[in-house]
Amino acid sequence: MSRMYMLLAVDALLILLAFMAVRRQIVVPLRDLSTHCRELAGGNYSTRFEVSNQDEIGQLAKVFNESAWRIGSLVDRIEQDRSSLERAESMFRGIAENSMVGVYIAHKGRFIYVNAKMAEMFGYTRDEMVAEVPSSIVFSEASSEEVGETSARERLLGNVPGLWVERKGRRRDGTLIEVEIFGSLMSLNGDLVTIGIALDITRRKEVEAQARLAMLVHRHSSEAMVVTDPAGRLISVNPAFTKITGYQSEEVIGKRLSVLSSGRHDANFYQDMWHAIRTTGSWEGDIWNRRKNGEIYAERLTVNTSYDDDGIPRYRIGLFSDITKQKEADAFIWRQANYDHLTGLPNRQFFHDRLEKEMQRSDVTGRPLALVYLDLDDFKELNDTLGHSTGDKLLAQAAERLSSCVRSTDTVARLGGDEFVFILGGLADLEVVDRICELVMERLAEPFLLDGEQTVISASMGITFYPIDGESIKGLLQNADLAMYSAKGRGKRQMARFMPSMQVHMAMRRELGRDLVVALREQQFDLAYQPIIELASGRIDKVECLARWRHPQKGMISPVVFVPFAEDSGLIDQIGEWVFRKATRQVAQWRRIVPGLQASVNVSPAQFLGKAMCPREWLEHLSGLDMAGTHVVVEITERLLMNADSEISRKLIAFRDAGVQVALDDFGTGYSSMSYLKRFDIDYIKIDQSFIRNLAPGSEDLVLCEAMIVMAHRLGLQVVAEGVETLAQRDLLLAAGCDFAQGYLFSRPVDGERFEALLREGHIAAATMSRQSSNTGRFDQRT
Repeated sequence: MSRMYMLLAVDALLILLAFMAVRRQIVVPLRDLSTHCRELAGGNYSTRFEVSNQDEIGQLAKVFNESAWRIGSLVDRIEQDRSSLERAESMFRGIAENSMVGVYIAHKGRFIYVNAKMAEMFGYTRDEMVAEVPSSIVFSEASSEEVGETSARERLLGNVPGLWVERKGRRRDGTLIEVEIFGSLMSLNGDLVTIGIALDITRRKEVEAQARLAMLVHRHSSEAMVVTDPAGRLISVNPAFTKITGYQSEEVIGKRLSVLSSGRHDANFYQDMWHAIRTTGSWEGDIWNRRKNGEIYAERLTVNTSYDDDGIPRYRIGLFSDITKQKEADAFIWRQANYDHLTGLPNRQFFHDRLEKEMQRSDVTGRPLALVYLDLDDFKELNDTLGHSTGDKLLAQAAERLSSCVRSTDTVARLGGDEFVFILGGLADLEVVDRICELVMERLAEPFLLDGEQTVISASMGITFYPIDGESIKGLLQNADLAMYSAKGRGKRQMARFMPSMQVHMAMRRELGRDLVVALREQQFDLAYQPIIELASGRIDKVECLARWRHPQKGMISPVVFVPFAEDSGLIDQIGEWVFRKATRQVAQWRRIVPGLQASVNVSPAQFLGKAMCPREWLEHLSGLDMAGTHVVVEITERLLMNADSEISRKLIAFRDAGVQVALDDFGTGYSSMSYLKRFDIDYIKIDQSFIRNLAPGSEDLVLCEAMIVMAHRLGLQVVAEGVETLAQRDLLLAAGCDFAQGYLFSRPVDGERFEALLREGHIAAATMSRQSSNTGRFDQRT
């Protein structure tokens, strides 16, 4: 038993020893390993299980230690990555939140992040864009170069790794903006997203469009464009520059614009121009420059300066166009407006400008100036006789002669018609005016060769001095005109200096014009009657009815005085109408005594030209008096026929058709009476008294009278001699075959009662002629 117990004790001891061995070799290491595992799980990645055994426990400890090291290393890297990610995220947000461009992150067509600029760019809040706005709405339309590309939106939505594109973006209010987008794919939380930036390039696009437009303008503009440095050296020119100047760009780049200088402008001109450019930055004006081929042209130049941010001039930009034709047109228009097209002399307008400047100069220098008013004598008759074309040639030649008589500083102008004026300024010696006027007379007296024939003319001149005779342009002209008319009153080729008394005379003339209106209203007119004698029988055949004005204060006023006023004022129509009706009424009564008596009535050219004169009404008036048209003779002058238009011809034809006869008064004093006798139905010519006054056997006047009588008879006309005062004159005219005569030999113009007495005598007796022949007054028989 004890052996058994001993054996049991030994076994128990062995078991205990085995347990102790196992515990020390297995249980304790495993318990330590468990402790280290808990430490590792608690985040102590530096814990290590130290064993020296090489058994399974030792192998397990080795694996544990390696795993702990790897886990520690991995956690360290994770911590480092997380720190880097946090720093990157912080940097991203810092950059995105403060960026001047839009930043976004999109996933599957929706924004998951936008910065403030992105939201502002499209008009939303950030929350609205993330929560409500699909990216497809914002990036709605492709720019023009992307239209038709189906992949564009795919790239924007994150389905393409990366992109750079320009698109049109739609703002919340529906307006479109130009957007430049840079985007790329990235993984975020296991998802592929697009991160990108969006830049509003609307302004840039506008600037680019403007730049393209500017380039087009620069290239295709008809206006030359040049760019220079601040010193004026050329940097750039456009094709229009080459077209205008002829210079290619490579020929002028680096040179100054003075290469175009024409030499027309002096140094002061360019100094003033550059002073303006440097002080104001701009200049505008007209310049004459020279093309490459040497031709001078005009350009309108505008210069502006481009400055840098510091206000320092960087470029000068010049624009110019060729205005040569415009300058030529302006010069032509100016000359047309200021010069007489026929003579090339200054016209009335330019004359006024010149006279005003000379008057101002006279005020400064104290030297007087002379104003000379010149009118060609009898030019109208000559012009109408020779024809207006020849008259124009005469005026042009006369203008050349007038210009050759004055000094280079003087002005000769044409006011109109045959009226010229001289401005003779800076007179140190008034005798200069006399010498110039005498020279003018001499030059004008030289024959003019017109269409192969010589013509002689003369002129009348009136002279005024500033400031002696007037202190205004109007006053000087009026006084010079008065002086000229005073010279004409003395005869042809005369000159007169203005005198204050001339103004008194003119005032009297104006007063007479006013009195004429009163005379019509108060019936101050009457008729005088002068018989026209048939020379062969001595009987009274016709009576010339002459108007007389019995002025209550001035007495009898001759038609020679008042008719010009009546013509100028238009009163001649009323006077002429009154004369015709009164004369025909009186003659209608006298025809009971002399049935064949004709009334001869003078008709003024102004009256004939007026619309008031109506042949039909005159004929109706005659019919009411039981008179035929053949009972009336209308006396007209060459002046009327010279201006015979269709209306005058119609009136003459109406008279002819009604039997009214026409007499051409003052025949022989004109220049081309024969042409009128061919053109118009004339019944009588009345030889002017200037041919009768000195009529004598063998005289030139007799030869002329005989020629006129023969010519008239061959044309089927009859002849009336005016101003017959002596029996000798009557006999010579009768021998020459003259048909009729009137004059003081037979009777002065008399009143109606005296004329009726003459009619009742039946003829002008020879004895009466003899008594009256002692009256040898030499004046107009009809006044």
